[in-house]
Amino acid sequence: MMAIVYRDMTGERTYFRPAHRGQHLRHYARVRPWPIITSLSAHPHGFNVRGAGLKVVDSMAEFSAAVLDRPVVLIGLMGAGKSTIGRRLGARLGIPFVDADVEIEKAAGSSIEDIFAAHGEQAFRDGERRVIARLLKDPVHVLATGGGAFIEPETRELIRGSGISVWLRAELDVLLRRVKRRNDRPLLREGDPQEILRQLMDDRYPIYAEAHITVDTADAPHETVVREILQKLEEFRAATTTGVADKAT
Repeated sequence: MMAIVYRDMTGERTYFRPAHRGQHLRHYARVRPWPIITSLSAHPHGFNVRGAGLKVVDSMAEFSAAVLDRPVVLIGLMGAGKSTIGRRLGARLGIPFVDADVEIEKAAGSSIEDIFAAHGEQAFRDGERRVIARLLKDPVHVLATGGGAFIEPETRELIRGSGISVWLRAELDVLLRRVKRRNDRPLLREGDPQEILRQLMDDRYPIYAEAHITVDTADAPHETVVREILQKLEEFRAATTTGVADKAT
C-alpha cells in the first residue's frame, strides 16, 4: 500500500494516511517526541497540507524504518504469544518478523530439541546468543526470542542495548492452556508442566521485568495486544527522547 507522509513547514509534525484520493487523514504520527502510527478520529484544527513539505514513501516498511531506530524484541515464557503477536506486530508496522528459534535451527542445521539432546543447554545458549547478536544488527524488524534468551546475562545486555525489549507477560493458567496445544517444548517433558511453568515464572519473571516495556497478554484478542504494544512503544520512545525514563510498563 502506498503511504504518504505529510510534514508541516516547521518540521514539528508528520501526518500519515493511505494514499487514496479523497480519503480523509485517518492516522497520524508526531515527529516529536516520537512518530508512531495511531488512530485519529478528528483533529480540532483540520488539515491543510497544500504548500507543506510532502514526502512519499513506497510502503509501511519505509515509514516504520523512519520512525523505529532499532529492532523490537519480544521476550517471555513459552506460550506468551511471542510468535503469533510478533507476526501481527510486524505486519501492522510493515516490517519483517523474525523468529530467533527458527534462525538458530537454520544456523545449526538441526532442531532445538536435537541441539539440547546432543550438546546440552549451555551449548544451545551460546549459539542462541551469537544468532541474536547477528539479528540485532539487521535492519529494523520484530524479533521473537526463546523463553530463556533474556535470562542469559550477555544475551540480555545485547537485547537491551541494541533493541527495544517487550515482555509479553501472562498468568500461569493462560500459559498452561496454550502450551498444551503443542508437544515440542523440551523443558516441559521433564515433569509436570504446571509445576515446571510455575517454577519458571518464579525464576524468570523478576528478570523479564528488566525489559523496557511490559504488556499483559491475558486472553485479550491479539490485535488488542498489538495496539497496546504500539502505545507502550510510543510512551517509551517519548520518555527516552526527553530523558525522563527508560521503561514503560
